[in-house]
Amino acid sequence: MSDIIQLLPDSVANQIAAGEVIQRPASVVKELVENAIDAGANQIKINLKDAGRTLIQVTDNGKGMSPSDARLAFERHATSKIKAAADLFSIRTMGFRGEALASIAAVADVELRTKQEGDELGTRLHIVGSEVKSQEPDNCPQGSNFSIKNLFFNVPARRKFLKANSTELKHIITEIQRVALANPELSFSLIHNDSVIYDLPSENQRKRIVNIFGKNINQSLVPVQTDTTIIRVSGYIGQPRFARKTMGEQFFFVNGRFMRHPYFHKAVMQAYEKILPPETIPAYFLYFEVEPGTIDINIHPTKTEVKFEDERSAWHIIHACIREALGKFNVMPSIEFDQAGAIDIPVAPQPGAVVPEPEIQVNPAYNPFEEEKKTPVNPFQQSPNWTKDPNLKSWDKLYQGFERSNDFPETDEEIFSDETDEVIQQPSQQNLHDEAENGMRNHNFLQVKNKYIISPVKSGLMVIDQRRAHERVLFEHFMAVLEKNLGTSQRQLFPPRLELHAADAEVLDSILDELKTLGFEIRKADEQAFFVEGVPSMLSHLDARELVEKLLEDVKNRPVDVKEEIKTNLAQSLARASAINYGSVLKYEEIGELFDSLFACKTPNYSPTGKKIITIISLEEFEKLLK
Repeated sequence: MSDIIQLLPDSVANQIAAGEVIQRPASVVKELVENAIDAGANQIKINLKDAGRTLIQVTDNGKGMSPSDARLAFERHATSKIKAAADLFSIRTMGFRGEALASIAAVADVELRTKQEGDELGTRLHIVGSEVKSQEPDNCPQGSNFSIKNLFFNVPARRKFLKANSTELKHIITEIQRVALANPELSFSLIHNDSVIYDLPSENQRKRIVNIFGKNINQSLVPVQTDTTIIRVSGYIGQPRFARKTMGEQFFFVNGRFMRHPYFHKAVMQAYEKILPPETIPAYFLYFEVEPGTIDINIHPTKTEVKFEDERSAWHIIHACIREALGKFNVMPSIEFDQAGAIDIPVAPQPGAVVPEPEIQVNPAYNPFEEEKKTPVNPFQQSPNWTKDPNLKSWDKLYQGFERSNDFPETDEEIFSDETDEVIQQPSQQNLHDEAENGMRNHNFLQVKNKYIISPVKSGLMVIDQRRAHERVLFEHFMAVLEKNLGTSQRQLFPPRLELHAADAEVLDSILDELKTLGFEIRKADEQAFFVEGVPSMLSHLDARELVEKLLEDVKNRPVDVKEEIKTNLAQSLARASAINYGSVLKYEEIGELFDSLFACKTPNYSPTGKKIITIISLEEFEKLLK
């Protein structure tokens, strides 16, 4: 039998490796920018076309490469960062695997122009699909200039499944944010389709955070600083009142490298325990300095997972220093002692002062053996007529107006009478509409904990989640508006200005046309600022700025690309952003209107995201609880 095992060609092996290292245009940007940092550059420029599909150009002023190094850099496992396995425990550079350039060259058209300091001429290298097309001398400035064209041209499946340009650009912006925050002393510029997104000069940490995430974040930053033999922690955390419902402003850096660490994230969240608004996440920008030998960064090709030698001790240090920062800057709530019922401690008398004896007032007419007295007598009360209080006269008038009304049932028989239609445990569409008519006719509603609406039915109690019900009503309205292009706008007298960071600005810019169909009028002031000049008329009672911010938060949190099902996703996001919150007190008429609108929907049983709105608690379940 002939041998069947064979070595793969280098081009095929590089394409396989590229599947792990180069997942999307953002991966290319990350690898090239990190190489520029390792090359000692202090100015890095990124130029993009079509979110990296057509062109990714990264230019730096680093030390450059010689002709032979330029050619060797595109070979697999060729690196200048390490020379032996022991070097893995003392890594200070961003890269060390030697896989990135080979992987990029395997799936793109790559052109490199590079020159070392002191050389008269540089080198121009052209590689397509791992195949070297040309290498020749070139007159170029010091540093390196990488041009990546037609990414995934020879892997059509990977190119086909790239997301919309707005989504891919958002991922690129996220990678630039991570690198720029880790290296505030370097200057970065990001240009997309000839439009400047970032132009970040060399600056300190706080200014870099403000320049990336906007001026509004400056007032929320609280400095963190601690130094121990295990780990040195510095950076900034956000105040609880500025916490947001989605991730996006949470960053850990270790020795200048961005990392993800769920265990340390838990330390941060526990430090904020009981002072955060519900379901929110605080911003944090934490920089760790540790000995390279105490961490392992050689875990994943993206190098964002880091293993610490003593994670437990580091966890406690992070938790303690955040608690200290919150308390030091009066972010933690102050302790207020309740003075009601407290003992009044007098001030100590001066030496020689005469202290009067305490006087006890008694009622000499009090006889505890007189049982015939109908009213109790206080022995410490002066007057025996103390019970003749005029405020206690006509006490029965306090209960006037509380007589039972015939409009409301009182007994179990009346509540669960046969007048209501029967609703089964899993109500059908027809039964729900019948029950809606019955509920509106009998006006039997009760709001519980400002979260649920309860209405009695023959088989038990119908429980409705008020927020999900409102989401369903709004969703179907917005879908109808989008389908018929009938959105009407309510103009704002004083249009609020939205200052967004680059990633959020790109998301909002990508959905402006659809928002206009719904009735929004949003004007772009500059690259990262917008004026909300109008909102849908049915949402005019809401704060325009808060509405758009909530909408953005929900759109960013979508698991699928917004462009794939733009109308459905946008209607869902807007319904979630504008629905009544839990804890909202509803008037009886508002409950009735919501009840009626819900059962007029096509699908009243479930919210737009598939969560149950209505459930029935049967009488049998009540009986089991009382046994």
